[in-house]
Amino acid sequence: MTDNEFDQIFPLGEKNDAYAQYFIGQSYLAPLASGSVPVSNVSFEPGCRNNWHIHHGTDGGGDQILICTAGSGWYQAEGTEPISLEPGTVIHVRAGTKHWHGAKANSWFSHLAFITPGEGVSNEWLEPVTDEVYGALPTNGENA
Repeated sequence: MTDNEFDQIFPLGEKNDAYAQYFIGQSYLAPLASGSVPVSNVSFEPGCRNNWHIHHGTDGGGDQILICTAGSGWYQAEGTEPISLEPGTVIHVRAGTKHWHGAKANSWFSHLAFITPGEGVSNEWLEPVTDEVYGALPTNGENA
């Protein structure tokens, strides 16, 4: 595998430069569907993760759904143990939940991501996941 090749069923997409300031490492974004529920394939190089963030919304909106499609990654909500993500893992992040997700240190990772529609849907980017927090994650792929 070269630096920008990753075996997966969806396109890798372009470098995610528009949101690079909210990631540690390189991510890629491939929009798959537009409309009221846009769906994107987000891919992460090994060790890449996004900052802590919160999706906001009311009237059913602002929930984020993550569907792991390739590689191996992490999801963590504030105050909870990290969850290992493998192909087929589905995470439902309720609106208002502070969380982050990204690749494991030694693996590429991709997930489909979409936000449920509703009123006042927005995203609040917060602080980076520190190297100390990320480095303390298990390396064997099991849940913490």
